[in-house]
Amino acid sequence: MRGAIMANPLPLIIVGAGPAGLSAAIYTSRASIPTIVLGCQPKVAGDYDIDNYFGFPETISGNELIQRGVQQAQRFGTTLSCEKVLAVHSHPEGCFEVVSDITTRRCCAVILATGVSRMRPGIKNLGDYEGKGVSWCVSCDGFFYKNKPVVVLGEGLFAANQALELLTYTPLVTIITQGKPLNVTPEFRQRLDAAGIPILENKVERLEGDNGLARLICVDGHTLDADGLFVAMGEASSLDFARALGVTVRNNFVEVDAAFQTNIPGVFAAGDCTGGFLQISVSVGEGAVAGKSAIDFIKKHIPELVRTPKA
Repeated sequence: MRGAIMANPLPLIIVGAGPAGLSAAIYTSRASIPTIVLGCQPKVAGDYDIDNYFGFPETISGNELIQRGVQQAQRFGTTLSCEKVLAVHSHPEGCFEVVSDITTRRCCAVILATGVSRMRPGIKNLGDYEGKGVSWCVSCDGFFYKNKPVVVLGEGLFAANQALELLTYTPLVTIITQGKPLNVTPEFRQRLDAAGIPILENKVERLEGDNGLARLICVDGHTLDADGLFVAMGEASSLDFARALGVTVRNNFVEVDAAFQTNIPGVFAAGDCTGGFLQISVSVGEGAVAGKSAIDFIKKHIPELVRTPKA
């Protein structure tokens, strides 16, 4: 049942099934770390040709390259599950809580590897109100809007989950889909309806307010009072998870050290979400380093969760 937290924490969850995530999983699984990768078809898994990847003298498609990576990770015991991760939080009892559209799991280490997918909503003066009412993170800023009217901007499961999380702080939550049809599962639609969260399939054109955000102006002239606007378009990304965990973010990329560790112990990141040269070969290498760092962390802090190799 979605929402039920697994009692025993997993050693490691990798969020993202692209080159970085699969590469990390190959290393961690080979090192006897029980590993689960959450994510569906990554962007790279398309029908386009790749001819600059080392070791392939013949052109290979993105889809075939990913499928080979999946098969290799599974050969070493990796569990892969096509789920949309909606949130990653620090758990009050320690470790981390990973919320997907299927279930909620606890883990002791997490690798963020979802690439870069943040969508901008196309609001003319959005930047004028960032930090003055506009936020990208409910876990970071929801506290500041206790019992105040807030709006979540987005059309999918990410937006729905953010809206439900905001109920912790205020009952005055509205979703605006930026002109798109709402795209959530029947279960999430039922939860939104049960919570009394209005859903407006309108498009915000600009923001207004003298000392911070006060109202949203839609293209049809509709006005909506709001002290806070939480942007949650498309699917949640590593950047969203990083902000919620308190991971340092710079220039819209997750900040890591040479070992692809973040400033939060047990949280690692690899691939396009960390910036740099956005190439498959680089993501694969970064995933390997992040995987090795996760192995060292788990063996040092929670060795009892390491799988005993079969005789």
